[in-house]
Amino acid sequence: MKYIPHIVGALLGLFFIMSAVMVLAGMAKPPEGFVFTPEALKFNEALGPTGYMHLVKICELVGGILVAIPKTRNFGLLLLGPIIVNITAYHVFLQKDAFQGGTLVTLLIMGAMSLYLLWVGRGNFAALKN
Repeated sequence: MKYIPHIVGALLGLFFIMSAVMVLAGMAKPPEGFVFTPEALKFNEALGPTGYMHLVKICELVGGILVAIPKTRNFGLLLLGPIIVNITAYHVFLQKDAFQGGTLVTLLIMGAMSLYLLWVGRGNFAALKN
């Protein structure tokens, strides 16, 4: 049982590391036949050229590395928390595919892993009280 947080942390970290590296290396392309909603297309066209998504992906990369390392896991979760909320909000409000097959499964697994790691490390956050 004591190894489960390490496995979950490594998997969540690997998920974000792979996602960030794919985008930063220019290897991420939508699947054949994928259609963006008009809202998601406007969002992507507005933020794509600015370089903002590269900053987000760098934060994902750093957060993924920190989550994968047990001693820095809580810092990684603090960094990835807003990103996870943003990913969920994008799929719910812009792409509107949050409740479809693979997207729902991915969002649930990502959220469950993050919440589990927060629960396991909750004692470390107790020191942040006044």
